[in-house]
Amino acid sequence: MTSPRTYVITGTASGIGRTTRQLLESQGHRIIGVDLRDAEIITDLSTLEGRRVLIEQATQLSDGVVDGVLAVAGVDIAGPATVAINYYGALATLVGLRPLLLKSKEPRAVAVSSIVGVHPFDPELVEAMLDGTETQALARAEEAPFAYASTKQALSRWIRRVAASEEWAGAGIPLNAISPGLVKTELLSRLFEDQATKDRINLGCPMPLKGPFEPIAAAELLAFLASEKNGHMTGQMIYIDGGADVMLRGDSVW
Repeated sequence: MTSPRTYVITGTASGIGRTTRQLLESQGHRIIGVDLRDAEIITDLSTLEGRRVLIEQATQLSDGVVDGVLAVAGVDIAGPATVAINYYGALATLVGLRPLLLKSKEPRAVAVSSIVGVHPFDPELVEAMLDGTETQALARAEEAPFAYASTKQALSRWIRRVAASEEWAGAGIPLNAISPGLVKTELLSRLFEDQATKDRINLGCPMPLKGPFEPIAAAELLAFLASEKNGHMTGQMIYIDGGADVMLRGDSVW
């Protein structure tokens, strides 16, 4: 039995975030949930003020010490909001709460990317996110195609860039991400009600191993990556996708 840990998880009101919260709570851990509703910290990560509230309240509620940060929150609504939440909200969570992780004996950080990150993306938007400013990225997002895929491509690449740095690996903090395929959420159920939409989604995310899965599968992987047991894995994008990555990219490992 591992000792109780304190985790900050964004996106706990629904989907993978909610299931991860429930799993970790069932294991005796303390969860500080973050979302627009039904959470300890009610805030909007698409805004600078909302990110400030996250850091301020997480610091207060945790007494300044957090063992694991899980950046799960994300949306697929196209345009600037998707960029603001999926990329900048995730980075604000991971970077903003890193000082609290530094006070833990076994700190861990993990984000949720997506299999969609290997889909076509907008290079200009990804470049703006990785090497430009948020203002530039949001402006590009007004007209850029593939906004969701671009945010997941950028998030995955950011993690690869920084995971081995002094700020993360050098400070003893493993930083990883999971890239789920199709997860059985309420949104997916609604989308699958239309056969044409279902066919299009399955074509973009073929999952030969059992197809779409329940959120608990992703939650269990997140729980491991955020646990003390994960002492040496860092900078990894772990595809939990029923074989979609293999179907889409073949034997390419990058």
